[in-house]
Amino acid sequence: MEITVIGCWGAYPEKNEATSGYLVECGDSTILLDCGSGVLSRLQNHCPLEKLDAVVITHTDADHIADIYSLEFATLILMQTGKRLKPLDVYVYEEDLSGLPFRFPDFVRVHRVQIGEAFTVGQVRLEVAETVHETPCCAVRMTSPDGKTFVYSGDTGWCQSIIDISRSADLLLLESSFYDWQKGIMSGHLTAGEAGEIAALAGAKQVVLTHFPHYGELNQLLEEASRNYQGQIQLAYGGMKLII
Repeated sequence: MEITVIGCWGAYPEKNEATSGYLVECGDSTILLDCGSGVLSRLQNHCPLEKLDAVVITHTDADHIADIYSLEFATLILMQTGKRLKPLDVYVYEEDLSGLPFRFPDFVRVHRVQIGEAFTVGQVRLEVAETVHETPCCAVRMTSPDGKTFVYSGDTGWCQSIIDISRSADLLLLESSFYDWQKGIMSGHLTAGEAGEIAALAGAKQVVLTHFPHYGELNQLLEEASRNYQGQIQLAYGGMKLII
């Protein structure tokens, strides 16, 4: 399983970068986790759009979904011109899909993601757990045919569910939106220290921090998380590739 970081910023993209978007390739399956602002342009450096099998949207905040409607138009055009041979499956963690402005059901098939109902894309098994966030949000656990596990937290505050779904993950991609001095000031996101503690409690084998703030020194996030987690830990960056 190969994971490529397309974008890793929270709220809005830095210049020439993107918010949340992560490409997962496993065998013949190509899956995009979240499709935030700037993701669609940068994604094409790593994957032709006609090769994308599915998109999983953890929640409907703009920094995680902004580019999905442009991707819908791209899918329409690619299929009409014969470059893409099948509709794109989009899985969304959202109670009421009718409120989302998708327009072309013959080209983009939208599915509701539900807790307790695993689904597959190709040979990859996906399951989700609800996290703590202002907008309903889920974390995603992906398991390859050879048993490798990758967990993406989406957006989350401290909760037992993110620990449980991350148990013994070979790779945990974990949001780290705040510095430790901000603990308790805002909800729905993790401080770096909390991210490190969650990784340790879950027994994750390696951790990559993501969903960064636009202020402060990002290496401080790494330092603060490392105080609570002794395993391999890194900061995400656009174009980063990880293999498990």
